[in-house]
Amino acid sequence: MDLLNTLVDKGLRRESPTREEALAVLATSDDDVLDVVAAAGKVRRHWFGRRVKLNYLVNLKSGLCPEDCSYCSQRLGSTSEILKYTWLKPDQAAAAATAGVAGGAKRVCLVASGRGPTDRDVDRVSKTIAAIKDQHQDVEICACLGLLSEGQAERLRDAGANAYNHNLNTSEATYGDITTTHTYADRVSTVQQAQAAGMSACSGLIAGMGESDEDLVDVVFSLRELDPDSVPVNFLIPIEGTPLSGDWNLTPQRCLRILAMVRFVCPDVEVRLAGGREIHLRTLQPLALNLANSIFLGDYLTTEGQAGKDDLAMIADAGFEVEGTDTTTLPEHRADALAAAAGGCGSHGAEGGGCGPCGGDAAPEAEAGAEPQPAAVAAREDSHAGLVAVRRRGVGTDLPPNA
Repeated sequence: MDLLNTLVDKGLRRESPTREEALAVLATSDDDVLDVVAAAGKVRRHWFGRRVKLNYLVNLKSGLCPEDCSYCSQRLGSTSEILKYTWLKPDQAAAAATAGVAGGAKRVCLVASGRGPTDRDVDRVSKTIAAIKDQHQDVEICACLGLLSEGQAERLRDAGANAYNHNLNTSEATYGDITTTHTYADRVSTVQQAQAAGMSACSGLIAGMGESDEDLVDVVFSLRELDPDSVPVNFLIPIEGTPLSGDWNLTPQRCLRILAMVRFVCPDVEVRLAGGREIHLRTLQPLALNLANSIFLGDYLTTEGQAGKDDLAMIADAGFEVEGTDTTTLPEHRADALAAAAGGCGSHGAEGGGCGPCGGDAAPEAEAGAEPQPAAVAAREDSHAGLVAVRRRGVGTDLPPNA
């Protein structure tokens, strides 16, 4: 296929595809999906080999959020039966991080619900970072605390945070449809503050939420312009009690096409296979490792993920290897640029990555904007019944983490 050959050549040169080419990837048929994966896999292997970086989420504060993001179970007015607790103590968070590190996680993502941290919250997180680094000196720390105020990015960097995550989630044109309590520009500003402070920026998307193929391409091209080191790709986890609880629009093939498009547009960036991979990719998860070079290990913030031991078995069975702490994640040109911005050494402590807070979303399998027939909707609902498991274990509970 001429399109795929062109995209591979561009990806190996770090050249951006056109919008039309990116849209064409999303428009390919299910019959061609293996060809699409094979082509994007060449770009992934060129820049990242067969390494898979493992990341582990620690939810420092669950629920109780004043924001109204439609996809999130922690949102204002949510009736989701999720765990709710206020700030964990540093030793509790460190114990949770240890479980992830023991499972092979190279990066620990510290996430807290809320609009953004107060200065007191930054102090809390700084103490938590110190507690984790005291036990695991080489582990990378990514903070994901919401919108940052002036000077907070620098304080987190000085405390030992290597990265900061704040997702764009969807296109600027549709952002107001999913959130009204802050703006798309607020999110862009926070990512830029993290970059200006010398931290590795992580920013990604949630595929779906009613947007068109054009919206998906818009947000990915916006991310390329923003130039984060890591792009988490989430697929909506439709949790009961949220406005998007009934949105089951993805197929495994659609997920693979979205991941391939992101890889072609962001060829040398850490692409993270994030929330919702288990329930949407299902048995095709191993194929996605040919597109993404990074995954989350174990559970997410408010939902259960695949068991950590199953993640490790999947990686090995698919012919990939877990990335060690002695390996630099990013290609040399990106690692050097990040080290220069951070004033660091450019080794493992300054690599790209991020958290990808809530779930992800689903993009329509049919043509953009097309409404599925009632029979198809009913079949989809039946086939997905019971797939979403709300988290009841790990940090903040009496049960051990799923790592």
